[in-house]
Amino acid sequence: MEKDRRKFLVGIAQAISFSAVGGTAVAGFVEENKDKPLTLRPPGALPEKEFLATCIRCGLCVEACNNRENVPIIDGKKATTLQLATPSDNVAMGTPFFIARTNPCYACDDFPCVTACPTDALSEENLKGKNGKEPSIDNAKIGVAVIDPSSCIAYWGLQCTACYRACPEIDKAITIEWKQNKRTGKHAYRIPIVHQDACIGCGLCEEACVTEVSAIKIFPKEVVLGKAGDRYVKGWDKEDQQRVKNASTKTTTKTGRSHKSAVDNLNEGVSWE
Repeated sequence: MEKDRRKFLVGIAQAISFSAVGGTAVAGFVEENKDKPLTLRPPGALPEKEFLATCIRCGLCVEACNNRENVPIIDGKKATTLQLATPSDNVAMGTPFFIARTNPCYACDDFPCVTACPTDALSEENLKGKNGKEPSIDNAKIGVAVIDPSSCIAYWGLQCTACYRACPEIDKAITIEWKQNKRTGKHAYRIPIVHQDACIGCGLCEEACVTEVSAIKIFPKEVVLGKAGDRYVKGWDKEDQQRVKNASTKTTTKTGRSHKSAVDNLNEGVSWE
């Protein structure tokens, strides 16, 4: 009787344990499949939430990336870009992504990862750009490069153009601006400037950066870039004027200060006594 009772209790304990493990696994799957705001997707990817709903986790884009023509060989190994996320990657499980610092996108002209996608989670439409003509890798919007001036040695005055030379959109996405070095009075700063409208977010600049932790990093555009809205326009720019051509005059912008009047905001912190 005691033996049967002990076996019964062990069985209950095991069932509870298996249930807990199963619950943890399911919870982990749900958590991993939430959209992660800093994830870099392949070229042509839909907006993140749409991408997660459309991607079937087939891995065909990763296979196409790994088996593409003219794969660079670095240190005797294929320089592959895309990988499928595992539970330890902190990316929606089974979806394609890449890490710019170690495995950037090589901006293939024929974008095999996009053409391999069976669901249009990676879409050629997203590579057509504003003119709507033939798709081109130049129109990819994977992300945008952001420079940390405090750690970029070019901003210190040292001569470095690694990111500029690595950029496939050289002199468009990254340009070099010359400035006088007032500290020495004899030398010039050669400052890399990122132009977000031309940057495709491939990450070749981040990989090339010579600092211990890259001073230039790729982030998804929606994380980094702001939006001026319809209340502001570049009066000297005809294209920007078209942007607000049909804007509503009733558009408002609300901030934490909106509950106060303009006069109260201007006089905040001023004592009249």
